Amino acid sequence: MRQLFPVTDMTAPNAQVGGDPAGAADREWSLDELADLYAYPEDSGVWLRANMVSSLDGAGQHEGRSQPLSSETDMRIFGTLRGLADVVVVGAETVRQEGYRPARARDAFAARRAAAGQGPAPVIAVVTASLDLDLSLPLFASPLVPTLVLTGAGAPAERIAAVRDAGVELVLAGDGAGVDPARAVALLAERGLRRQLTEGGPRMLGQFAAAGVLDELCLTLSPTMTAGEAQRIAHGPSLAHPTRFGLASLLEQDGFLFSRYRRI
Repeated sequence: MRQLFPVTDMTAPNAQVGGDPAGAADREWSLDELADLYAYPEDSGVWLRANMVSSLDGAGQHEGRSQPLSSETDMRIFGTLRGLADVVVVGAETVRQEGYRPARARDAFAARRAAAGQGPAPVIAVVTASLDLDLSLPLFASPLVPTLVLTGAGAPAERIAAVRDAGVELVLAGDGAGVDPARAVALLAERGLRRQLTEGGPRMLGQFAAAGVLDELCLTLSPTMTAGEAQRIAHGPSLAHPTRFGLASLLEQDGFLFSRYRRI
């Protein structure tokens, strides 16, 4: 994997290590190195980052799933971002389409998480207006870290009762049936879940972006074409004014580009 930005002594075109031109510019990165690159900003307070993948023609999924657009390196970065997060915020439709399971503890991040005062794995927070959830799934019935369900106060009363009867913690983050993105971010932060990561889907990411609460986007550009009618990575009403993000880092492996943008 090559680091294309920012350019450092080890990534510059003429860098040399042991007399080898280009040195370590194209090499295997350890999980510790990836974790250092993707570390949350220090003293940032609450920080919400998104991790998404897109095809060359702008599709965020293929046949309803992101996996066909992914790669081994993309999944290593996916795991690294989870290993750094306090909470993973995900829409219920993505949970159903991607077959979400509980986050697992990973030895590679155990010391780093302990030093940061984090639990063994990130909390999964499922955002849903309808509460149409299969509560028998391991994500809800047997997670390592208890799963949260975020919904609005106007969600169906019988389904609110069903979630609570199943022993799943319910967070009311909106006055209507839906979730207010800013309130969701704040309520998670009140629980000490300040390092926040969302993995979609497109409609939820569009809502977070429109609400102005998205601080960072980690975007994998997959060297694939899909055509079809798949949504972009963010879908929903247009913002009144486009939000500017600045490039923080850029890696490349096998034609995949792994970018990280932060809101300016």
